[in-house]
Amino acid sequence: MRFGYFTLSDNHYQNNPRSANQCISNIVAEAIHAETVGMHSAWIGEHHFSTLGVTSCPDLLLGHVAAKTSRIRLAPAVNVLPLHHPIRVAEQWATLDLLSGGRVDFASGRGYDRNEYGPLGANFEENAAIFAEGLEVVHRLWTADAPISHRGKYYSFDNVQITPNPVQKPIPIYVASFSKPSIELAAKMNTGLVVSAAAAYSVHGGLAAVSSMYREGCAAHGAAPGRLITSYFIHFADTPAQELAARERQLRYHQECTNPALPGDPKTAPDNYKYFVDIVARRKAMKPEDFTSDSILIGNPAKIIETLKEKVEKAGFDEVILYFNLGLKPHAQVKDEMSRFMEEVAPAFA
Repeated sequence: MRFGYFTLSDNHYQNNPRSANQCISNIVAEAIHAETVGMHSAWIGEHHFSTLGVTSCPDLLLGHVAAKTSRIRLAPAVNVLPLHHPIRVAEQWATLDLLSGGRVDFASGRGYDRNEYGPLGANFEENAAIFAEGLEVVHRLWTADAPISHRGKYYSFDNVQITPNPVQKPIPIYVASFSKPSIELAAKMNTGLVVSAAAAYSVHGGLAAVSSMYREGCAAHGAAPGRLITSYFIHFADTPAQELAARERQLRYHQECTNPALPGDPKTAPDNYKYFVDIVARRKAMKPEDFTSDSILIGNPAKIIETLKEKVEKAGFDEVILYFNLGLKPHAQVKDEMSRFMEEVAPAFA
């Protein structure tokens, strides 16, 4: 099992002394540090005008990281495909694949925040269908040896061949999923799957259930399963006081960043996002002690190893991408915890 660095660039906190620019600078330094300590990958989220994240251009940040590294895999977490034209997306990430020497893992989804769609003129109500068609276009453009034409409901063009060509044939694709339809789409399109451990528990009952659903879908379509990746919040805590502080940090992240960004209002949440209503309601009522190992890694190295083996390794996941820097965790502490993880936890999975 491999391990990576993951962030959604959360920075919208009350009385926050850290600017968005400083947050982004920290993320770049942490992604470079991930290679230094031996991590496999760096995953940087995409958000626009959001109450959650401040990184709008993960491709540019990862391009800078690519120039400062030589080995680490580079991935958006995730590209919100319906906000962009798929031809442009295919061009941008093929370019990064070329510049990085074939190190891109392309993860994409439809997002969940209506506020990101409106200013960009994107269709939130039909985003599931737009996403599926757009991802098909991206894949075809990366694998075609000649110009292609496309006639779809949302995109239409003739005789297009992108340049540059990606180094990888093709770039690995992952569908980001909260819901069962997205898991089924990954199986149908024969892509990998990336999920949040916390969301997998809230919506499906855990990572094992997601793994089974995905593998059954792949079998139904006659396809071999791709790689399974999960994100996990992580906090090292060696004393009860450190654990309480970490749990309070985790709760603040949800209360001030994720809850306002999610479609949690039962009056306005679209039908294909109704599962967020229950998630937000439960999180609003949560206390620090309510977080379980299904959603966060917390404790000393032995405890974190135990959780990863029980919740992730047994479920058949190939990689864990770790969210260290949430809730205004100090930059120096983030880097220390990344180093500590690779020194004291990762060897148990070598």
